[in-house]
Amino acid sequence: MPTVACPDCDGTALRRDPCRCTRYGDRLLAVGAGPATDPHGQRESYRACALCRGAGTVTVACHRCGRRGRRRAQLVLTVANLDTGAVASHQVGPDDLDPHPAPAGGWTVDLTPRLRELATEAGVAATVDPVTVRLPAAWRPDLPAAERHELAAQALAAAARPAWRVLVGRSVAAPPVDPARRLDRLCGLADLLLLDLVVEARRHDGDLRWTVRYEVPGSPVPDRPPGADYPDLAAALAGTDVADALAGLGERGRDAPARTLRPDPLRPLIPAASDVARVARRLRADSVGRTGSGGLPGAQAIWRDGHWWHTGLLPGETTETLVGQPTGQVARLTRTPLRRVDEPPDPPWLGESLPIRPCPACRLVPACPCRAEARPADEGSACCPGTRDARARCTGTGAPTWRRSALTCATCDGTGRMHQAALITLTDLRYRVVHLAWHAGQPEPVTPVDPGPGGPPVVQLPERYRLGAWSAAFGVRPEDLAEADGGHAVPPDVREGYVALPRADADPVGEQIAALGPALPAARLLLTAVHPETPPLAELLRLALGLDLALVVNVLDLRRHPIAPMRAHGVLWSVDLRPPAAPVRPDDLPDRPSLAAAVAHCLECLDDLLPQTVPDDPRQPVPVPRSAPRPLPPDPVPGLRRLAARQAGRPLSIRFTRAGHTVHRHDDDGVRQVDKTSDLPDLWLT
Repeated sequence: MPTVACPDCDGTALRRDPCRCTRYGDRLLAVGAGPATDPHGQRESYRACALCRGAGTVTVACHRCGRRGRRRAQLVLTVANLDTGAVASHQVGPDDLDPHPAPAGGWTVDLTPRLRELATEAGVAATVDPVTVRLPAAWRPDLPAAERHELAAQALAAAARPAWRVLVGRSVAAPPVDPARRLDRLCGLADLLLLDLVVEARRHDGDLRWTVRYEVPGSPVPDRPPGADYPDLAAALAGTDVADALAGLGERGRDAPARTLRPDPLRPLIPAASDVARVARRLRADSVGRTGSGGLPGAQAIWRDGHWWHTGLLPGETTETLVGQPTGQVARLTRTPLRRVDEPPDPPWLGESLPIRPCPACRLVPACPCRAEARPADEGSACCPGTRDARARCTGTGAPTWRRSALTCATCDGTGRMHQAALITLTDLRYRVVHLAWHAGQPEPVTPVDPGPGGPPVVQLPERYRLGAWSAAFGVRPEDLAEADGGHAVPPDVREGYVALPRADADPVGEQIAALGPALPAARLLLTAVHPETPPLAELLRLALGLDLALVVNVLDLRRHPIAPMRAHGVLWSVDLRPPAAPVRPDDLPDRPSLAAAVAHCLECLDDLLPQTVPDDPRQPVPVPRSAPRPLPPDPVPGLRRLAARQAGRPLSIRFTRAGHTVHRHDDDGVRQVDKTSDLPDLWLT
């Protein structure tokens, strides 16, 4: 396999990078707009730098080549059909490039037509993103063949990140998104979930960039647009589905005021008849401002309570923060948030404010090391014994001088407050919704539960506090409940209303509210009650075999295990793709509450999983898989369930490859292969 020396480290696997102190020059307080330079135009270093000791450079391992000093001059393009199992691949080497003059000068290689041919060969109907390789400026067609080969290899090694690019699609392309229908659906869900739908146009380098997202009413304008931004509103709607609009809701609503919800069950939802072009025109006009001079930083259209509310965005008050740097310097950071020119009126379904209390875990830590280390103080000394830090002295008195911890509190996520209520919204993301309100201090009859030997007392709350019991109203299983922001599964103890009491007089409802997670946006938790729409495991297995990879299925059956209310139970799954020779690792443990959720997670992560299967050694070539269409292999799920039931309480890992399958059991002393079983048929591709 042709390789080239890594240009970032010249083949040494180490780089000399400018130290972070050169950003600010030889000064302790970094208040300037840019780095200071010496009379020769070179960046100055901080003489007392804790990283480079004033040298101005630091030696770091080169991550571009994986600390190997060489890069692989190979690029493999692959298209796989999830419906038929067909796989088509093309290997690109230094001698396979056909350069053409680039419009901006130089020479470039366009591999997009070849990728389209592979899509046609595999029967995949999908939009192909451009794939180009730009040659170095020194490349010319009249150079000797050896020089052209070397320069082409360097260009290919730079472009081969990742070295294996896989497009997974289906035989029939998904229908194009209608922007008006997508906007109507997002508006309807905003009314159903009692959220704001925010369409934002923000100025960036003179152009407007567009985003669409959900927010909790009262959320401030974020410093930067969350997620991806788009050049126009139609593109933003095409690239933003419900899950995308909900992503990051918790982070955006950290500082939103928590207020009760008073939904009117008799109020009909107002169907939105959205005019995308009209909304876009209004936002462009609002971003210009009333005077039209210079323009505003942006504008927003907020769908709230069945109406559009329009407002421009203005710069707020600039704040300054002093932040210590690892170099020993102190940087002054400035932040200018944006604010709305006009705030929309409160919706009628917002009630009074919810009570909060200071976080009990945000404790102060002792500032003097003698108190932190429980060492006796030396009365009358200038500082504690064994302490050279003059900033932490207590003059030997051992007085309780305290300071706030620099670590983010895990209980409140750094907000310093705890909500005394939780507002839970369950929805099927269509037309059904349930709003629950839990209040700390509410006396409820609880059922004591045996937690097992040595555990704290555990009680089970009534049925209205068991989120899993509400899943039946949506026709799904309790394990199908997931957080709308991020899709995380609901822990089994929260799902079934089990609460571990830290003390006998503790408030069970308050402990359940705290277990929902820190820093809920406006004390709200949105859960989706939707069964994952995923293909069968056999379809994913056929894809893995067609790509010549190993499909690793991890399963753990805890149904007959002794009941531990605060721990996971049922049948846990996880699905992963690996190189065919990769061993089963001790940390290959299942963590998903259902097989459908495990398959869905694997498909969502394909863009990250597949490049990770490339060999680390650049001297080893990237495989070039090919496969003709073929029927689905036998369904392995029944056999997997029987295996897991026979090994109840023991995690199992089953590797499927073209050569067959192997079963591995996780014991206390490691992973060992189990004898071949007849529960699973041998699966291979000829």
